[in-house]
Amino acid sequence: MGIYALTELLESAPVYRQLADSLRRNKALSSTQVIDEAVPFLLATLWSDLRTPLLIICPSGEYSRRLEERISAWTEGEGHPLRFGESETLPFERLVTDSETSQQRLSTLAEMTNPNNTSPLVIASATAICQGTIQRDIFDRSKHTLSLGDEVSSEELLMQWQQMGYTIEPTVTSPGEVARRGGILDIYPLGSESPYRIELWGDEIDSIRRFDPTTQKSLVQVKSVDVYPARETLPMMLNNEAIDRILGRVDLSDCSPSETERFNSEMDLLLEGHEIEDLNLYSGFFNQGSLLDYFPNGGVVAVYRPTDVSSAAWDTEERIQELRRTKEERGELPYNFPSNHVKWSKIESAVANRRRQLNVMPWGAEDLIVQDMHIMPFSSPPTYVSDIEALASDVRMFLETEGRIVASTSHSSRLGELLEEQDLSPNLPEDIEKIPEKGTITVIQPGSENIGDGFVLNISGQRLMMLGDTEIFGMTKQRRSARQQSARREAFFEEISPGDYVVHVEHGIARFVGTGRRGSADKHTAEEREYLILEYSKGDRLFVPLDHLDRVAPYVAPMERSPSLTRLGTQEWNRTKARVEKSTKEMAFELLSLYAERELAEGHPMGPDTRWQIELENSFPYEETPDQLSTLLEVKSDLESTRPMDRLVCGDVGYGKTEIALRAAFKAVMDGKQVAVLVPTTVLAQQHFETFSSRLNAFPVKVEMLSRFRSFREQKNIVDKVNNGTVDICIGTHRLVQKDVKFKDLGLIIIDEEQRFGVAHKERLKRMRSQADVLTLTATPIPRTLHMSLAGVRDMSTIETAPEERLPIKTYVSEFSDDLIREAVLRELDRGGQVYFLHNRVYNIEYMAEYVGMLVPDARVGIAHGQMSEDQLQKSMMEFTHGRLDVLVCTTIIESGLDIPNANTLIVNRADNFGLAQLYQLRGRIGRSSRRGYSYLLIPRARSLTEAADRRLRAMLAATELGSGFRIAMKDLEIRGAGNILGAEQSGNIHAVGFDLYTRLLSTAVEDLRAQKLAEESGKEPPIEKGLIVSVDLRIPAAIPEEYVSDLPTRLDVYQKLIKIGSVEEVTILESELRDRFGPLPWQAMNLLYVKQLRLKAQNSGAESIVRNGDKITLQFPHEVSGASAALTKLLGPRWIIGNKQIRTTVKGLGDSWEDQLVEAIEKLADFQKEMAKRFDRVTAV
Repeated sequence: MGIYALTELLESAPVYRQLADSLRRNKALSSTQVIDEAVPFLLATLWSDLRTPLLIICPSGEYSRRLEERISAWTEGEGHPLRFGESETLPFERLVTDSETSQQRLSTLAEMTNPNNTSPLVIASATAICQGTIQRDIFDRSKHTLSLGDEVSSEELLMQWQQMGYTIEPTVTSPGEVARRGGILDIYPLGSESPYRIELWGDEIDSIRRFDPTTQKSLVQVKSVDVYPARETLPMMLNNEAIDRILGRVDLSDCSPSETERFNSEMDLLLEGHEIEDLNLYSGFFNQGSLLDYFPNGGVVAVYRPTDVSSAAWDTEERIQELRRTKEERGELPYNFPSNHVKWSKIESAVANRRRQLNVMPWGAEDLIVQDMHIMPFSSPPTYVSDIEALASDVRMFLETEGRIVASTSHSSRLGELLEEQDLSPNLPEDIEKIPEKGTITVIQPGSENIGDGFVLNISGQRLMMLGDTEIFGMTKQRRSARQQSARREAFFEEISPGDYVVHVEHGIARFVGTGRRGSADKHTAEEREYLILEYSKGDRLFVPLDHLDRVAPYVAPMERSPSLTRLGTQEWNRTKARVEKSTKEMAFELLSLYAERELAEGHPMGPDTRWQIELENSFPYEETPDQLSTLLEVKSDLESTRPMDRLVCGDVGYGKTEIALRAAFKAVMDGKQVAVLVPTTVLAQQHFETFSSRLNAFPVKVEMLSRFRSFREQKNIVDKVNNGTVDICIGTHRLVQKDVKFKDLGLIIIDEEQRFGVAHKERLKRMRSQADVLTLTATPIPRTLHMSLAGVRDMSTIETAPEERLPIKTYVSEFSDDLIREAVLRELDRGGQVYFLHNRVYNIEYMAEYVGMLVPDARVGIAHGQMSEDQLQKSMMEFTHGRLDVLVCTTIIESGLDIPNANTLIVNRADNFGLAQLYQLRGRIGRSSRRGYSYLLIPRARSLTEAADRRLRAMLAATELGSGFRIAMKDLEIRGAGNILGAEQSGNIHAVGFDLYTRLLSTAVEDLRAQKLAEESGKEPPIEKGLIVSVDLRIPAAIPEEYVSDLPTRLDVYQKLIKIGSVEEVTILESELRDRFGPLPWQAMNLLYVKQLRLKAQNSGAESIVRNGDKITLQFPHEVSGASAALTKLLGPRWIIGNKQIRTTVKGLGDSWEDQLVEAIEKLADFQKEMAKRFDRVTAV
């Protein structure tokens, strides 16, 4: 969408021209006054008009994020504003920080120093600009360009990259990573869209290619690549004198001995070039630069709301001083310890020394004081909140004054229709390439950018009214920001490490020892082939060739106890497998018959969407995700079909399942039916009740709630109304399934988190199910494999994309610290939010609440836990929901589905005691609006964690992207989810054979039964599986040598790809991929591909094995071939001897190119087989 043509209108205003001229004349300080809504428009116009670098400083991170989005709507087509973010961590805190902010700051610096970008537009908050960054001289010294033909040393280059903050990985998938394989270097430079592969010929750069981080395949050749630093804190780049100078000032005399020792040892590690986790603590030593060092001297520095900017900066400074004092008094911080915070007074004087400055004041601020104030001719438009008639009459009046109206709305076609109904004639162009005519209305669909609020530009003869969704409909659909998908490797061997349990299809459960070769330890006499080594009961070992990798899977099961290892050479495993197979067959049969029954059952088909339905859906304040839309379509087509619906919707916490339920419920009510919404907890019932009531208040729909939050009298009253049909939607806990509740005309049952209801309730639900449509929602993700294996027997929809505007939650792991708790709470209260403080011990929760109250005296603290009386719990929850409490000290009672968009900080005490799934679900409670959520996982001070707890917390840190729940909790959550869907008995079976094998068996059982059923219906025999797996043993070394692909998971990845290949063409594709990623193939790898090709071609030849023994080569067949010996001899030639069930030849007989001759013979046999089959078909047809 192009609306940037409209900036020309402002350029014609005399007051604007005066402002632009004063900036052109390099007048030191200009001031302008403008309403907030028009600030993005004004700044974008100035930037495109003056064509000069522009730095905008605003009060907070929220402001800078909003300005970036809104300015980009006006500069689209001319460039994108750069945002310089703020790191969320405070100085002197031992927090493991996130690299995302730092990388984003560095990308902005890289873009600002790019010689092609002569006029960058940069937006930063006061906090961001005060945070020290990498020094300009270090940045310039370390950035470099690599071009074709350059002479480089790969060793030196790798060392330089490491000093610049790049990490060496086996495979490059995200910015800041490098990898080396022989003469090939991969690097993902900061600020680049994709990674690059640099291939050396000796020491010369032979080729540079961009590649795809997901598939690792090269895309296009390029001539050069620019490399910028990957971290802001680079200890190795600072010269020793500077460090000695700073260290000389640090005074350790008052520090406790343990802190002194820790400080000294960490400092030594840093200076020797080692990694340490708490790098943030020491950034003050190394980050001596400022954003202003990178901003060109002649540029304009605009300060938006100057008073707010300086008070925000002073606040931060005061807090840092206080933190420093407290820590120094406690002996936790040396005196004169440098901080990476630059004093605001220093920044202010640097800004004052700039040639051109602009103060952007909000409307009505000190307008009398500043003499030379340029007052911009803007005013705010009225807000219509869907009152189209009022909008139409205002539009008519405005058009009479020769004004132009432009509406940017995500419901452009709907608004066009509404205006036409009011006898107005809007234009609906794709783009606004030139300024619209006077007296016209233009309605446009916004692109990825959002103009935010509208405004009116009052220039005589050139009036413009700009309207956004906020003015027209009362809310703006929040935009989705495109997120970079990080590459995910297929290989599950990422997750397997020595000591883990695995399952071999034929041999059972074992412990994975590692990989190795058979034979002696000496590499030269050991076999070339590499094996997975599995250890069974009694210490027996099984060597599995890597090309049989598909027979082994990680053992994942829902039980806490570890499985018992199988005994090799006994029938134990076969018996277990047979038992599970029988059970899966029975279950598949049950599911299929249930499904068939439902196919035949007559339900109530609902009508198509009504006009009200469309209005309700348009009033959803967010943009729906593709998954949400596809799930909605599935649900609606289920409701409109004659068979009863029984659909399961799985989606991560906060992925918009409630909205799907709400729309389905409304559809049922529009069709004259009643709806029951069943939820597991009272608190959740209350929340759903509020959501449903507020979304449906514009429509004549009666929503009620049945739970312990209602008095006995109220309950009785509601039950009567349900029974006589005056209540349309009833939301309730298990109180809803009690005998006295009889719906008059129940059309739809919505069950939230079904797994949390008891068996008896489920039985009652089953009976209710037979007569109505059922929609079940669950936040426990369901494994994809299970989803696939149940396809066609259970209707399931999964929502895997996070809603737009959700920023990934920042997670920090830290030792328990009063300052951190106080700071985290204060920071949340500063932005008007609320905090969950999770303390999972009821006995001392009151003490904890007092403690938090003491740390933050201004905060209103409440308590919630499961042992409180229902009334007290409701009171706490309602007070928190309605914002009357700031901090809720609570137990895990918050884990189930609560949604409080204003609570965006979670502090978990003793995080080492929680399971991964629990931590993940708890973390899903925050960050549910467009604000960023922060979670702080606190662990006891200086206490070593158990290995498992350490692994869990690391996984939480890694899983910052939304939807990573589907990955991180795969182990824990999904398996539970599988157990919930399949029932208790099947959980036992999953435990017996592991999840992976279980789903394979289930899938086979379902497929067999369906094939059988189809065959019965059509009266034909069920098809017999064809395509034998031919065994090939040519006694030639065929493997991927460790020297060629040194990283084990990557090597296993390649073997896995090879196993999955199903055609000769795919082998060629794999060969070129290997050549691209790892360089020319060694002969062992060529052999491996040759054997695979031979095996694929032999599948249609009728042979079951090809074996070479010494000089002899034998093709073995499952049937007699001697009957066709004359034809075969004629076909293959005299070098082949035709036996009874064998065809034989010798290597000597085939000559030097015996491998090619063998392939040729196999191809001839396949053609012969095909011809014989054709003849046979013709004969049988006669």
